[in-house]
Amino acid sequence: MKLSRVIMVSLALALGSCASRETPTVELPGGVNPENQQAARAPNFFDRMIGNDDRPNVGPCPLMGVLYDTARVVKFNQPNAQRYANIEFTGEMQGVSGLCRYVESDPIRMNMEIDMSFGRGPAATSDRQTYRYWVAVTRRGRAPIEKVYFDVDVRFPRGEQVVTHRERIEEIVIPRANEEISGENFEILVGFDLTPEQLQFNRDGRRFRIDAGQTQAPGQ
Repeated sequence: MKLSRVIMVSLALALGSCASRETPTVELPGGVNPENQQAARAPNFFDRMIGNDDRPNVGPCPLMGVLYDTARVVKFNQPNAQRYANIEFTGEMQGVSGLCRYVESDPIRMNMEIDMSFGRGPAATSDRQTYRYWVAVTRRGRAPIEKVYFDVDVRFPRGEQVVTHRERIEEIVIPRANEEISGENFEILVGFDLTPEQLQFNRDGRRFRIDAGQTQAPGQ
């Protein structure tokens, strides 16, 4: 299942100049030599309409990654009894990748894909679960300037305890005040929307994986 999403960063918040763990990130080449810049012909209106613009990006893409503390979610049927036997569902973000495009003073336009895996635990009473996650656009090292929440409705086929999913963000638009502001001033972070208890579970270094099943030691 692939869902298309669009994120428009608020113009008022993004016009100022401007932590993630290692995840797969794809960037288009940034910068041009002066001689190449002179040779590059700016596309006319028709070129833009049909997407015929082969000029290189004027800078690097924003950094993309999964926020470590929110990369996993474990749902227990008894929150105060955090044992493997009490797990209903789990989820894990495994990486992000994407591309960006911007020339002259145009906004940064990106697409992004998030790879996820989900598990159905021994305490689950349903074959469906809705997971909520967020995508945040931030200035590097600062608070988010835009944060959007999405839901993923996951169905576990009969007999399957683990499913994988790729979520697609069709377009992220980040305005730029001028040509001097490049993508390296921003970063795109993703994570699950967690309760305080779920967040503390992750920060304590605890982890359950459904596909580890019977070999998983309690509390690991």
